[in-house]
Amino acid sequence: MSSSTDDTSAVPRPPAEGASTARPPGLRLPAMVQTLLFATLRHRMFPVLRRMHGDIFTLRLTTPTRHLVILAGQEDIKTVFAGPVDVLHAGEGNAIMGPALGDHSVLLSDEDEHRRARRLLMPAFTGAALRGYQDMVTALTKAEVERWPEGRVIGTHQRMQALTLEVILQVVFGVTDEERLTRMRPLVRGVADIGPVTLLGLPYPALRRVGPWRRHACLQQRLDALLYAEIADRRRARDLGERTDVLSRLLQAAESDDSGGFSDAEMRDQLITLLLAGHETTATGLAWAVHELVRRPEQMRRAQKAADEGDDAYLTAVAKEGLRLKPVVYEVARQLTAPLTVGGYRLPAGSTVMPAIGLVQSDPAHHDQPDVFRPERFLDGQPPANTWIPFGGGARRCLGAGFALLEATVALRELLLRYELRPDRPQPEAQRAHHVTLVPERGARVVVTRRGSGPGVTA
Repeated sequence: MSSSTDDTSAVPRPPAEGASTARPPGLRLPAMVQTLLFATLRHRMFPVLRRMHGDIFTLRLTTPTRHLVILAGQEDIKTVFAGPVDVLHAGEGNAIMGPALGDHSVLLSDEDEHRRARRLLMPAFTGAALRGYQDMVTALTKAEVERWPEGRVIGTHQRMQALTLEVILQVVFGVTDEERLTRMRPLVRGVADIGPVTLLGLPYPALRRVGPWRRHACLQQRLDALLYAEIADRRRARDLGERTDVLSRLLQAAESDDSGGFSDAEMRDQLITLLLAGHETTATGLAWAVHELVRRPEQMRRAQKAADEGDDAYLTAVAKEGLRLKPVVYEVARQLTAPLTVGGYRLPAGSTVMPAIGLVQSDPAHHDQPDVFRPERFLDGQPPANTWIPFGGGARRCLGAGFALLEATVALRELLLRYELRPDRPQPEAQRAHHVTLVPERGARVVVTRRGSGPGVTA
């Protein structure tokens, strides 16, 4: 994880010699059509537009973020990730998530506010903190995978969602009261299970009074009440210094911070951010890793051996390769507060630039045989800078990257120690848009049998 910042003042940069002031090329379809295509088919649309227009192209949307400039080139992505944070606002670029995350979310803040939020969150995600979470993550994973039914078709995406939900509730939120857990589980599932149409409509207050937007608001209010109660209880806890969950670590860190730490409202927004950014994405990344692994016998045998021998390096490589081949999030956003030259174009303030994770990670110029699932590439050496970016990059790289890889490694190890896995059918599953993520179309279905037992019976 990177915590670097850039304090350069937001003054317009002179255009590079020969830079064009025109917008990069793009679709000529109506903005409403482009919005729907972006929400549901961006993983199919972006490669087509790249073949048509090259490494930089434009989309027009009807959402508050109206003009998107998509970047597929390594150097252009570097320009964005290494650029001045006062010109490249990730918080404004993520504004569409505001109603879901809350005004104080680290994903929605910029400059001084973002630096403060990141500083307060960092102690919960250090290497020492991650080691402190490992035993609890392992225990929750063992309990989950032991419940997997043998000899039947199961959707690993759904099962991994159940696992990451428990990790969020118990390791992140630190909820231990069974009654409160029982009340929280359906609310957390409901809030996290927000579709792309609902997400795109949240910025419009009128929609929040009808249909799926009203249902989402009701679920959020009920979950908020429980979260505020948990925060209040934790602030009063006499054993706070002995607790190792993320919420408790954040409250402990606040005691030594000059700013006094997060207010209750700020803490609520950070917890919701950790929920929405860490629950679905981690579950989906794990499901894709299993989906690819079960279709490749050689890698499966090596992964089972790694689980048996405690070789976490290979299991982490499996998780990383899954994120490369099937990125959970296809792009990240930065909104320009001043003109900036990118890819030979002088982009005006107000433009939103989007490094395309899915495009650069599938580029044969950077990844040998990019369509092949080969975890070994992460053992041979790291990919070139800014070509493997599932957690973003620069000063805004995801704070929870280490936590997500820890969860994935533990889950793969515990699963492979117990089961033989095979796909329910040889054909791979397609990617389907689900809010900001790309999930397996059929849930990454597999058949599991105990290692050493018979082949099982498919449903």
